[in-house]
Amino acid sequence: MTEKIFDIAVIGAGVIGTATAMTLVKNFKTKLVLLEAENKLAAHQTGHNSGVIHSGLYYKPGSLKAKNCVNGRKSLYVFCEQNNIPVEQCGKLVVATRDDELPRLKDLEERGQGNGLADLKRLNKEELKEYEPYVQGIAGLRVQETGIVDFEAVTIAYAQIMQQNGGELRLNHKLIGCSHHNDNIILETTQDPIKCRFIVNCTGLQSDRIAALCGAQPDTRIIPFRGEYYKLNENRKYLVKNLVYPVPDPQFPFLGVHFTRMIDNSVEAGPNAVLAFQREGYTKTDVNLRDVWDYLSFKGFWRMSLRHWRMGTGEFYRSFSKRAFVKALQRLIPAIHMDDVEPAGAGVRAQALDPSGKLLDDFRIIEAPSMIHVLNAPSPAATASISIGTTISEMAAKNFSIIPKKKVRLAPDLRG
Repeated sequence: MTEKIFDIAVIGAGVIGTATAMTLVKNFKTKLVLLEAENKLAAHQTGHNSGVIHSGLYYKPGSLKAKNCVNGRKSLYVFCEQNNIPVEQCGKLVVATRDDELPRLKDLEERGQGNGLADLKRLNKEELKEYEPYVQGIAGLRVQETGIVDFEAVTIAYAQIMQQNGGELRLNHKLIGCSHHNDNIILETTQDPIKCRFIVNCTGLQSDRIAALCGAQPDTRIIPFRGEYYKLNENRKYLVKNLVYPVPDPQFPFLGVHFTRMIDNSVEAGPNAVLAFQREGYTKTDVNLRDVWDYLSFKGFWRMSLRHWRMGTGEFYRSFSKRAFVKALQRLIPAIHMDDVEPAGAGVRAQALDPSGKLLDDFRIIEAPSMIHVLNAPSPAATASISIGTTISEMAAKNFSIIPKKKVRLAPDLRG
């Protein structure tokens, strides 16, 4: 029996990996396999996602994030409707609670307008309560394009379409080795070895390690940050109708607790962001010494820590103090009390850090011979997943000598 050789192996079956695999098999004549270390799809970042479809409000007009978020949002709404995935364009409020936040709120409004958001609405104190009766603020923005969805369901749909177009899915295939033989790559896994010609690495929390294992030399290191959530009790969900966000700190735009109504109508509150002691560490007691050593031995980590220790200390305090967490929530909705919330889930953010200690805020994708590595895919990556998959397809078409079935739609260049 002739040994099967795949053209492309996509490693990592989260929302980015499955979107990329789906786009490749739909647009190119290629034998593709999607490898996943866990026993299910969307096991880590995707499966712990807040479920928000981002509008593109926060990103500098013309930036990679802005272009891909706007394009990806539009594509995602259409995809969900075509594939009967529950989705709701419910909109959100961004609320200013202090005078010093008003200039930043104006900047957000201008960014949103620059990114083509058609239904932005500036609100005064009284108008806020028309949308969210229990919110306390002095001004706000209504962002209609924001929505909610279950990204695990989206990921499953991507994978199903990939398989319908001839792609193969292999769960429980953790990559443990990689070697090159002539024009082929041998991927050693915890199951059988996989032979392929090209690799696309979409492994999120393990992306830097997989890149190094495959022979690339990433100049970034993944630092895991755990985001911990509370949820409103069933009898207090009425306090939040949809999504309520604070005006973000421009230095730490991914921080700041907020309220999110999920697609199942539960309401999450959070998250905080604390350094995790394991890359897949979803509880305070999860510790992996290798993971800890990875960032303690990286000079960029210490430079970041010296720069941002005050912020980190505050996040850790809130992690261990429910009272402090609730106090942060009360900035937006004062009617929230200690008994109104209970611990919910947690997610771990794969934050790429460079040697200077800079937290990378934009998408970063690098190319190496026969390989593409997605080294940083922060929010709004899930929203932009179809756009990112299209971009990777274009990179693959140029570098992997694969034959298109049809013209591939152009998308913003994400290469780092």
